[in-house]
Amino acid sequence: MNYLIIAIISYSLGNISFAYILGKIFADKDVRDYGSGNAGTTNAIRTLGKKIGIMVFIGDALKGIIAVIIGKSLCGQSGAYLAGAFAIIGHNWPVLLKFRGGKGVATTIGAMTIINPFVTSICVIIGLIVILFTRTVSIGSISGMILAPVVAVIFVRPFDNILFIFCLFISGLSIYRHKSNIKRLLEGKENKL
Repeated sequence: MNYLIIAIISYSLGNISFAYILGKIFADKDVRDYGSGNAGTTNAIRTLGKKIGIMVFIGDALKGIIAVIIGKSLCGQSGAYLAGAFAIIGHNWPVLLKFRGGKGVATTIGAMTIINPFVTSICVIIGLIVILFTRTVSIGSISGMILAPVVAVIFVRPFDNILFIFCLFISGLSIYRHKSNIKRLLEGKENKL
């Protein structure tokens, strides 16, 4: 029963779209009608400006943090993984916004910060370095996410099967959500910062 409660709470938290809410409050815009059509940090920065974009990132990361803390308090580490997964799914496919959400990067970072801060730190640092060199957020985001299971295998000792599976899951979600970016990258049409 606790696992069901965790899933419902976490998915509901994921549904809180800060890009949508702040866009409506500060600019009377639905951020999904502009740019990439995503309700996430990068599109918020491009559409609403850096200040609102940073607020969106913080809010979306907090969703993951809060969900995982709740999950962990109710069912330990397995509850943390479940909460993280459902917070990300809720962000990516929010029923409140007709399943048109973001790509889950900030929410994933928030969730992973509680689940395993070491893996998170390495992936975020490498992702940021890639963004700085390429000026392309999607390449940095995808790189950081793809590295998560690799970092979990190489650096986490003793080896944690569930962490590795969770990292594979979030990497898979991220690649799937970035499929349009990957297509544009292959065509040389991806937007730069």
